[in-house]
Amino acid sequence: MTELFKKYHDGTCTEEEKALLEAWYLQYNEQQDANLSYRQFKAVKDRIFRELPGNHTSFLKAGARLMAAAALIGVIITIALYFLTGTPKPAGQPLVNDVPPGINKAILKLADGRRINLNDAKNGRLMVQSGIQIIKNSAGQVTYQASGAAATDHSPNTITTPKGGQWKIQLPDGTNVWLNAATSLTFPSSFAQLKNRSVSLDGEAYFEVAKDKAHPFIVQSTGQQVEVLGTHFDINCYRDEPTARTTLAEGSVKIATDKGDGAKYLTPGKQAILSGGRLTVSDADLQENLAWVNGQFWFNDESIQSIMRKLARWYDIDVQYQGQPSKDGLNGRISRYKNISQVLRALAATQTIHFKMEGRRVTVMK
Repeated sequence: MTELFKKYHDGTCTEEEKALLEAWYLQYNEQQDANLSYRQFKAVKDRIFRELPGNHTSFLKAGARLMAAAALIGVIITIALYFLTGTPKPAGQPLVNDVPPGINKAILKLADGRRINLNDAKNGRLMVQSGIQIIKNSAGQVTYQASGAAATDHSPNTITTPKGGQWKIQLPDGTNVWLNAATSLTFPSSFAQLKNRSVSLDGEAYFEVAKDKAHPFIVQSTGQQVEVLGTHFDINCYRDEPTARTTLAEGSVKIATDKGDGAKYLTPGKQAILSGGRLTVSDADLQENLAWVNGQFWFNDESIQSIMRKLARWYDIDVQYQGQPSKDGLNGRISRYKNISQVLRALAATQTIHFKMEGRRVTVMK
């Protein structure tokens, strides 16, 4: 085991060994005690060995199975800290200027211009809009309850999460939507008497669509339209991302571009990628793509630029680069509810990048 850490430190690891150790190291910040007895050390070492290339029949180079191997370990040993970083570092050591993780916060804008700060609003009925009750329940979720008199009120409402915020809302048809940070969703006050249940998305959201075969549910986003009847899926369509990704967890979806090119149909475990106005379909890692819904960052051979865009939205930070960022992909997972110092320290442990923090400005250095 010590030899493996030496190989990493010397740069002679295989890609599989490197990916496993990096994934494993990102687990470090999930723990509070890095000191193990010899007996514990040996047990951990033996368990890791069984997951290394050559000892496992279906080992992936940088993905979900590496994460599973890392999750088995659960703790980091002092010798790993030495060989991965040069010097042992105590757990939980914060940066001078730390930034806490995002929280549940959002703004609901009604058709008449009124704005409701949802995180500050008390539980219970928030507003009555043309006979439609807007309610915040004890779990903090916002729901719409329409009476018969409001059946024809299709006034647009918009819920927006800022950087450092997230929210869950139940739309008038019973569809549940989880909004990631820096996301906006526009929907009508009522879907009654409408041919389609159409909403508009900017950012990222996970949908669990209420089944209604007679009224398709349609999500409009930049460059594409996603149509479903009742299913679970995620759409990532941030404007600062190079592609828009639609990932299907359950059911089926139909995706078409604004250009009117041939539509694509997804089955569970598939992902549609919109790039340059063209759609392609590929296999998706659901754990990776839906990690944010479950409170995790999940990096699978991911560039530091992509990772920092995620961190910028969730921690509401400004990111700058000093020099050309490393092209190496990073692997691992860590809770979204850690302070940013813990996330940056784990990333820096790979020795491919370093960080400097000044307030909410993070500089990425080689």
